[in-house]
Amino acid sequence: MGTKIMVIEDDTDIRETMVYALEDAKYEVIASEDARILKFLNQYNPDLILLDNWLSDWKSDASGEQISKQLKTNPATSHIPIIMVSAVSNIGEIAKAGMADAFLRKPFDLKELIDMVEKYTK
Repeated sequence: MGTKIMVIEDDTDIRETMVYALEDAKYEVIASEDARILKFLNQYNPDLILLDNWLSDWKSDASGEQISKQLKTNPATSHIPIIMVSAVSNIGEIAKAGMADAFLRKPFDLKELIDMVEKYTK
């Protein structure tokens, strides 16, 4: 079984582009438009999570920062690397506050995406 990447991104075009690039790089990808997929985290057991900071469909209005912090403070999920993804200028500060391992600023280069994923999955 290959390295599993969970992509949580509400923008269809960005999500599909990320999935295509990651699958082309031989990663197994689980993708969702919202964070409800996290209910199945134990089932999927991802090696890394790419998490959009603003998820328009998230029912509790939790941001990626809050979701990341919840995952990182939970002993059962704290080991999973999280890369926050956003176009906001202060994504570095948001990622740090959310205890994420790294951040990727939109728009991003696909090589940059793959390089970052490789860094946190090797």
